[in-house]
Amino acid sequence: MMRCGKKMNESIKFKVETPLNMTISVSEGYWNYITTVKHPYMRNKEENVVETLKYPESIRRSRTDKNVYLFYRQIIYGGKQYHLCVVVNRAEGFVITAYITHRIKEGQEIWRR
Repeated sequence: MMRCGKKMNESIKFKVETPLNMTISVSEGYWNYITTVKHPYMRNKEENVVETLKYPESIRRSRTDKNVYLFYRQIIYGGKQYHLCVVVNRAEGFVITAYITHRIKEGQEIWRR
């Protein structure tokens, strides 16, 4: 069975408890898809993603989907300061994607450190 590009019985890459008391996970296969197809520069950045989910600076709700939350944390990438954004489906408890950006998207801020 597939769910958002993931096999339901596939091994979990990581599972994280967030400040909102949500448990978010990603499978090995879907993390591989994120880091090879969607955002190859995210390869070997699992620790940054886990830290962003555990200790975000800001959490926003998507403007278009109330079940999608965006977790933000500042990071240094290529010697410059950026934000790491981890996009999650809160209802299903999984990572949709993760990427590095220079700006925080619009949307209702629901949590701030």
